[in-house]
Amino acid sequence: MNRELACAPEKPFLNWNTLSFNDIPNQSPLFLDFQENAPQLNRFYPEKQTALNDFAEKVLKHYKTNRAELCDILAETNKCFGAGAKTFTNIELLREGDCVAIVTGQQAGLFSGALYTIYKALSAVRLAEDLRRQNIKAVPVFWIAEEDHDFAEVRKMSAVDKEGKLAEFENTPKNYVENTPVGLVKLDETITEIIESLFDNLPRTEFSDELKKLLAETYQTGETYSTAFTKFLAKIFSDYGLIFLSPLNQKLKKLCAPIFAEAVEKSCEIVSALLSRSAELKSANYHAQVLVAEDSFPFFYQNENGTRQPLRRDLQNGQIKVSKSKTAFDKAELKEIAQSSSQNLSPNALLRPVVQDYLLPTLVYFGGAAEIAYFAQNSVIYEILNRPVTPIRHRASFTVIEPKHTRTLEKYELNFLDLFVGKEQILAQVVEKFLSTETAKVFDEVKEIINTQLNRLDKSLIKSEPTLSANLANRRKKILWHTGALRKKYHRAEIQKNEIVGRRIENLFTAILPHNALQERTLNLATFLNLYGANFVDWIYDAVETDEKEHQILYL
Repeated sequence: MNRELACAPEKPFLNWNTLSFNDIPNQSPLFLDFQENAPQLNRFYPEKQTALNDFAEKVLKHYKTNRAELCDILAETNKCFGAGAKTFTNIELLREGDCVAIVTGQQAGLFSGALYTIYKALSAVRLAEDLRRQNIKAVPVFWIAEEDHDFAEVRKMSAVDKEGKLAEFENTPKNYVENTPVGLVKLDETITEIIESLFDNLPRTEFSDELKKLLAETYQTGETYSTAFTKFLAKIFSDYGLIFLSPLNQKLKKLCAPIFAEAVEKSCEIVSALLSRSAELKSANYHAQVLVAEDSFPFFYQNENGTRQPLRRDLQNGQIKVSKSKTAFDKAELKEIAQSSSQNLSPNALLRPVVQDYLLPTLVYFGGAAEIAYFAQNSVIYEILNRPVTPIRHRASFTVIEPKHTRTLEKYELNFLDLFVGKEQILAQVVEKFLSTETAKVFDEVKEIINTQLNRLDKSLIKSEPTLSANLANRRKKILWHTGALRKKYHRAEIQKNEIVGRRIENLFTAILPHNALQERTLNLATFLNLYGANFVDWIYDAVETDEKEHQILYL
């Protein structure tokens, strides 16, 4: 489907079309069926088909968290993050008893991480605004996944450099301690070096100074990974009213005490239900996103030094042990910790959404394919803890194609879907169709002649020496393999001679299919903010459709 969208004066129109996820390689069967609303998934997502206005009533009926206290905390923290005026208007709206939340979240990645972080946030903003037009009070909330300790995932970012190549940057503060939640990892002076390196590599544009200043103001020595991340996003989304929630905040942790205590009390029931659900998913030919074992426990323990370690149940004596430690608790002790020292507990990936939706009156959560798989597992936890099972929706999904890459696609008669065959195959096609068609014809003719003559020989051998026929089949494969290898060398030689063509194709893949995966999973927002300034975020927002089931290809 082709569409046209009016937007900012600097870029009169955006054109885009959509592509089914069924046509994109490496998508899980669970995700594809989810996008198609397959009826067999209803047991895993019990509220997926419920109308939002009906589900809102259920959410509000079950919501018990003190809104005033919650919103006081949110107002205080968002002020520290430098959020825009519209954010505080939304916090005031959230104080009202009939207001719901549209929630998303992501780990606090370097310079905001991959582009899908931005698409998640704008999906939540868009749906909240759509609902308000339908007289459903709703506000967008971004959950900063700062308790996660998978630092390797957040310390890197990638951008397209001035040569059109993929430049990768990484920052690990000198005093980083393994298993520290990313929200406690403090930036040091090395972050300034990374910012300088980034702008040494990016093309120089009219927006470069402004972007560099923004990163320098938000990613400063002494900030944590999550405070820098949030301050950066708060500036980017200052006009969108996005509310940021910091789960490491100790006041918020205290608000979580009742759900923490109940989860500790029912931990055996939770693990048993998760094991059954994992088996159920497997029997339905799906996968369980999170491995659950009999000794699993739904929390991590946060030590006094700040590190985060999983808790495991000793199946012999029932004690709950802190991994890589001699520390152990019985259930009663851990329940007391949940009630009085909740800052020492951190929910795991499957419990976290339930805690999130205890704190917030969540109507919808926007996530990626992996989170959709989490929700297929953790709906049983919602049920055990007597919570409404939050519906999850897939976030907006985009590939952004710059004009120069659109011209390359058109010049070589390619479309986005063609690229999934791989760069080498596309280069071969370009060589044979546009650079050296006569030689390509000769290779085809030679291949046809070889097969024709070998077929003649095969027929003769079958009559006279049948045992040699199988031997000929093996030799045929070798002959054709060597001919194919020669053809590949010819492709490479032609590309070397036509350096500009090779560079165009290389740059095309770097920009829109880096690492042979969707752009949104690799490239950082800096690539586009540097080229187009803050308008880029507005253009993406204008293209977001919260009920879109397909991947959108956006042509600038």
